[in-house]
Amino acid sequence: MSKLYDIFVIGGGINGCGIARDAAGRGASVYLAEQGDFASATSSASTKLIHGGLRYLEYYEFRLVREALIEREVLLNAAPHIAWPLRFVLPHHKDLRPAWLIRLGLFLYDHLGGRKLLPGTRSVRLDTGALKQGLRPLFKKGFEYSDCWVDDARLVVLNARDAAARGANLQRNCRVIDASRSHGEWLVTVQHVDSDVEEKVRARAIVNAAGPWAASLMQKGLGSASAGDVRLVKGSHIIVPSLFDHDRCFIFQNADGRIVFAIPYEGQFTLIGTTDVDYKGDPGAVKISESEIEYLCRAVSQYFETEVRPEDVVHTYSGVRPLYDDGASDAKAATRDYVLELDTGSGQAPLLNIFGGKITTYRRLAESALEKLKDVLPAGQRPWTAATSLPGGRFSPCAVASETEKLRSQYGFLTEEFAVRLMRSYGLDSYEILGAARSVSDLGVEFGKTLYEKEVEWLIENEWVRCADDLLWRRSKLGLHLSAEAQQQLKAYLDERFGVSNPSTFCVRD
Repeated sequence: MSKLYDIFVIGGGINGCGIARDAAGRGASVYLAEQGDFASATSSASTKLIHGGLRYLEYYEFRLVREALIEREVLLNAAPHIAWPLRFVLPHHKDLRPAWLIRLGLFLYDHLGGRKLLPGTRSVRLDTGALKQGLRPLFKKGFEYSDCWVDDARLVVLNARDAAARGANLQRNCRVIDASRSHGEWLVTVQHVDSDVEEKVRARAIVNAAGPWAASLMQKGLGSASAGDVRLVKGSHIIVPSLFDHDRCFIFQNADGRIVFAIPYEGQFTLIGTTDVDYKGDPGAVKISESEIEYLCRAVSQYFETEVRPEDVVHTYSGVRPLYDDGASDAKAATRDYVLELDTGSGQAPLLNIFGGKITTYRRLAESALEKLKDVLPAGQRPWTAATSLPGGRFSPCAVASETEKLRSQYGFLTEEFAVRLMRSYGLDSYEILGAARSVSDLGVEFGKTLYEKEVEWLIENEWVRCADDLLWRRSKLGLHLSAEAQQQLKAYLDERFGVSNPSTFCVRD
């Protein structure tokens, strides 16, 4: 008789990995199946922000905004290596929202979430100093407020690593092909894509955290009684060479009611997004359209003195957000709040379907999900993740610079650029990666841009890397920096490392 797991999680995005981590930390046995790589879909296609959602105040989503604002600082403390504060500049556009309304919204934003670490809002001049750079002269005044940056895909993999360290069984390239209830439990059939081997897994409960695939799973594979009210909304981003040199981000209002961010990205680029477009196709085949590229270029060109053109775009990415369908007429107005539907099938084994959610509130979503599944969890266990660091992040958010200097002092061969990249990616795990190395030559083959064989091998052993896209676009964003020749060298290395079973055809590019 095979092992009976407490919870079977479908989906290795932020919600699935967050739930697996929380449940495993409470002593529950967890099996997680992800059909591709962790964070290979929606969870690596965000705007990379931990934010309360300033514009959600216009839709009176005060509970969501408050919860998200509180979570900003929880995540800053849990993962100071991959998350850090940012200041956002909102130029005042006299033909759009009035200044008094913006001030009111920012006052609420400052006070709803019990802000402790982040500085508050202030008015700024845009016609003098660094903030003048690049903006059109007609924008003279604005507002500056705080939110945070996060490496979304690394946040997912850190949750996955912590879940595995606490006993969860996480399987990538593992597709659910059948599930049925019998005698008070679930019998799930999975297929391991790399080998075509099928496995039967028994579980007390299923969590459907399949994101944009959640509704189709409910209808075709899980026999859910829920109607599956999911609205698929595509969000796309473009990346262009840096449009300004300072470290502030811009949030631009547009006449259609949307907002667009322009964010310093990877040292040499500006990230621009996002769009909100209803989506009807295959979530696995999502990509940006020409009209979306033109829309984003047009939106920021209203504010920047130099026009941003489609030919300036060096990279794009798109994701499909599985939002709860609340009947909103416009995609931009659809709720970003999460909805959890528990289906017990007339007293049978529970199925929990996850709709919506956002990167910022994934941890609270996990707590709410496990509250609904408390009957299958070990007795007496309580929420624990609010005060627990993610792997590599056991230091103060204020200590990133000092921790980077400590790393350089121990490994004297590290350049500043190299040390910063390691600390911002792995935090204190950087010491484990470098190990006993005493010179660059001890790190093995160099692939370029401070990526060496020793780091690649650590990622294979500790973070489930199997192909070049896993490393270049999710465990890092080195795909923006490495030459085509270097990327091919890395691919060849991994192909040789994994032989004919290398599942490169199943990798999903951002």
